[in-house]
Amino acid sequence: MGEEVRSRSYTREERQRYREKVRQDLDVFELMLRRSAFEFDRPMTGLEIELNLVDEHFEPAFSNAEVLAAIADPGYQTELARYNIELNVPPRPLPGRAALELEEELRASLNEADARARATGSRIMAIGILPTIMPEHYEREWISDNNRYTALNDSIFVARGEDIRLDLQGPGGERVETWCDSIAPESACTSVQLHLQVAPSEFAGHWNAAQALSAPQVALAANSPFFFGRCLHAETRIALFRQATDTRPVELKNQGVRPRVFFGERWITSVFDLFEENVRYFPALLAECSDEDPAAELAAGRAPRLAELRLHNGTVYRWNRPIYDVVGGVPHLRVENRVLPAGPTIADVLANAAFYYGAVRVLARQERPVWTRMSFAACAENFSRAARDGMDARLYWPGFGELSVDELVLRHLLPLAHQGLEEWGVAPEVRERYLGIVEARAVAGVNGATWQTSAVERLEERGADRRTALRAMLAHYAEHMAANAPVHTWPLP
Repeated sequence: MGEEVRSRSYTREERQRYREKVRQDLDVFELMLRRSAFEFDRPMTGLEIELNLVDEHFEPAFSNAEVLAAIADPGYQTELARYNIELNVPPRPLPGRAALELEEELRASLNEADARARATGSRIMAIGILPTIMPEHYEREWISDNNRYTALNDSIFVARGEDIRLDLQGPGGERVETWCDSIAPESACTSVQLHLQVAPSEFAGHWNAAQALSAPQVALAANSPFFFGRCLHAETRIALFRQATDTRPVELKNQGVRPRVFFGERWITSVFDLFEENVRYFPALLAECSDEDPAAELAAGRAPRLAELRLHNGTVYRWNRPIYDVVGGVPHLRVENRVLPAGPTIADVLANAAFYYGAVRVLARQERPVWTRMSFAACAENFSRAARDGMDARLYWPGFGELSVDELVLRHLLPLAHQGLEEWGVAPEVRERYLGIVEARAVAGVNGATWQTSAVERLEERGADRRTALRAMLAHYAEHMAANAPVHTWPLP
């Protein structure tokens, strides 16, 4: 959810000053895109994994402060709710055998973190939505002790002026329809974020390619079928996140005001398009001002931090978000891909990452790019279908019409992913391991969502009620997750 802030509320004067600083930052950023040298000669990739905490009954454990104290590793941080934590993986180059080394490091890190969490009575789960979360869990003190989260919650409800309505219905007819007096349900959405550093001149191509690729990504990796005890979308996290952080009352929706969780509405020609849209369309939720004079910093030959623009950008939840950052005094740009759910295993997470990094590289550099042959509306419709139907979705792809997910991936996108990873200089054994997992998953038609729903169906057929079946399914899930075998190989209970 971003960096900590100093205040939990802001005066009208502070908000006015913040708006002025954001616009000043935007003007300086535009100058930098024309004049400044951005770091991109050695592109880096990064990874964030949001995690859940459960107790011995696989119910949410609201104990992240105790767990983080026990883990005592700065790579693990708080997230929105007290049953969430986040693992931040240091950036690294993609080529060679780096992914295999990363898999070993992540598995060892999570094993150690889980062992320390268990000493506090909790354990760590990587899953898109914790299936055992129920409405009554949010009746207790749920929000993490963090100014940013409290300020976001309060600002969203001040902007709305009323409670948030959740209305989610799955293809099978099960439905969640309720009202919420906080953004607590957003905390159920735990994801993996992939970062890719790119040159300013190549940013638009990479962002457009990531948008086009987002639907196949979600369909392949869906892992969030249950929420509040109901079986909903294959990737319920997509719709839930959008509804749970919606700052718009009904009247503003009817006027066409854009949602805070924003897929976008057009292909772009520059990274500036996205930052300008964020400033133009979205009022501030947080209003922290720094003492930096960005124009003076730039005139002095230093890279300004543009703190206000970055803070504002962090409160517009694009599924592919533009990132401006400064490391070692040198600015750089990243595409942050946010469409993937957490889990089921580290092997699956890295397979999803390999598919994305390989395919997006080729799609971004094609002579006739996919976004010149597909309308943005078709891209957005693909994304909605993939989130709803997962492996069963039918997706449009230029030159081929509507295809099943397995045909699109196996015949058209996996070859691009292999090509892209080869161009990155990724070792053959890395490509074979991780893209092999994607291939086998597509052939089997099994991802985290299909495994979860099939497991619960099996358990219910034996007489378990839904809540008991969800806890039992999650117990089996935890065993398989710890073994790190890809989800398409998991036996059903």
